[in-house]
Amino acid sequence: MTLAKPSRFSLYLQLIRWNRPAGWLLLLWPTLSALWLASHGFPGWHLLTVFTLGTFLMRSAGCCLNDVADRDFDLHVKRTAQRPVTSGALSAREALTLGAVLALLAFGLVLTTNTATVFWSFAALAVTLVYPFAKRYVSMPQAVLGVAFSFGIPMAFAAVQSRVPLLAWVLLLGNLFWVIAYDTEYAMVDRDDDLLIGMKTSAITLGRFDVAGVMLGYLLYLSIWAFFLMKQVQSAIYLIAVGLAFMQALWHGWLIRKRERDDCFKAFRLNHWLGFTVFVGIAWSYWRS
Repeated sequence: MTLAKPSRFSLYLQLIRWNRPAGWLLLLWPTLSALWLASHGFPGWHLLTVFTLGTFLMRSAGCCLNDVADRDFDLHVKRTAQRPVTSGALSAREALTLGAVLALLAFGLVLTTNTATVFWSFAALAVTLVYPFAKRYVSMPQAVLGVAFSFGIPMAFAAVQSRVPLLAWVLLLGNLFWVIAYDTEYAMVDRDDDLLIGMKTSAITLGRFDVAGVMLGYLLYLSIWAFFLMKQVQSAIYLIAVGLAFMQALWHGWLIRKRERDDCFKAFRLNHWLGFTVFVGIAWSYWRS
């Protein structure tokens, strides 16, 4: 008995990681945190909808581009060998076409905001296009991903205030360290395969200091966001949320301490709860004030 081939639609859903929402949630929580900070509270349904849907669409478009760029490498990695483009179930042209459509839909949402947000969306797109190729030339491509995954922060401030203040860039820097932390956990899963195919990752670059590097990333992220938002939020609720997020980071460190694949992947997947905790702390602080 032969198994039926998956439909085109189901392959497209696999391509954009529909069944793995942790990826786009990692982008969503810092973006929503920035929206609340820029608005000093609830930003309104329009901006909330634009940035939530836009985050999902752009992450999905990024998956399409990434899978096309990495298809020859992914073939040699256990975890990614069966991705639709890598396995040949979808062509590179189909994947890029879907990615372009999703990116255009996201841009259509941006056009409903203001000129400053439209301007910064081009910078965000440029970083998104660069990242898939950084893994070939940059010893720590997670830093490039950190910029890409953090660009919702300045865009959120631009959408609310028509400008990007220094605080937005400081928060972007802090968030970048978080991305490096959780994507290093992700890279630890594939380290053996990446070494064989010559891929560059932070897990390889850091070597035996990988766990320490992850924990330092968590510490820098939470310290920067706690210190620079104390005057903005002015609430014990936020500091409690940061404390809870730090406890989660310690748990992740415990999970990855032996560098086992399943535990490293589990730590990576749980990171969106850490971002959610920080966001709730910010949103609740404004609600209580």
